[in-house]
Amino acid sequence: MARMSGKVALITGGASGIGLSAANLMAREGAKVVIADFNAEGAKAAADQIKSQGGEAAGIFLDAGDEASIKEAVEYTVHEFGKIICLFNNVGLTNLKKDLDVVNVDLEEWDRLMNVNLKSVLLGSRFAIPYMIQAGGGSIVNTASMAGFAGDVVRSAYGASKAGVINLTKYIAAQHGKNNIRCNAVAPGLILTPAAKNNIPPALLDIFAKYNALPYHGEPDDIGYTVLFLASDESKFITGQTIQVEGGHYIANPTIPDFEQMTKTAQSSQ
Repeated sequence: MARMSGKVALITGGASGIGLSAANLMAREGAKVVIADFNAEGAKAAADQIKSQGGEAAGIFLDAGDEASIKEAVEYTVHEFGKIICLFNNVGLTNLKKDLDVVNVDLEEWDRLMNVNLKSVLLGSRFAIPYMIQAGGGSIVNTASMAGFAGDVVRSAYGASKAGVINLTKYIAAQHGKNNIRCNAVAPGLILTPAAKNNIPPALLDIFAKYNALPYHGEPDDIGYTVLFLASDESKFITGQTIQVEGGHYIANPTIPDFEQMTKTAQSSQ
């Protein structure tokens, strides 16, 4: 119950899904948390829930595409709780209607995703790091994606932005390690957040299940616990890394499930 005792965390995109899981887990482990989200009412409701359970939290509005809004969120955290020790850069957008292959991707959408998914990580870190230095150090955790490691038929902008997050994580770690500031990322695969459950058809979930090494899909807490570990002192000698939390979806030769099915079919016909 004290893995985050004495720490103050700002979680962006914290009103639901992965961000909400991380906020709840950090608060449960003793952190004071600020939940920042474009859904301000959702952020405040999440903070109220934490406070009702004895934790310390605040919920505020954040537009991750606006530099001033990001700066205000960091400064609010320091003003409210005296310091910032952990920053979880978790905001991310995707748009399957406009973020297509490289020939057809909407260029305005490309710019929007680069601004929100990648530049917000830069800006959040830029504004938080001086306060972390004053506090004697800190931990920055960024939400990347397996899309940053593997190609796809669509989501060119999303994948490129997340690849940028993975590399920017290394740069932040290299540049500010001597300030006792660590920077790591977590790369989720398919996670059954409320948004995923509401928007992904069962047939697509079945395709993911076919290629997962594990016999189930990920839940928000699977990422939340990883973020908690990276934010806590338990990971104090880990920096510049991206931990892939994806159920083994990308670890094997992609033809293995098809080979297995072929073998089963051959055996059943004998």
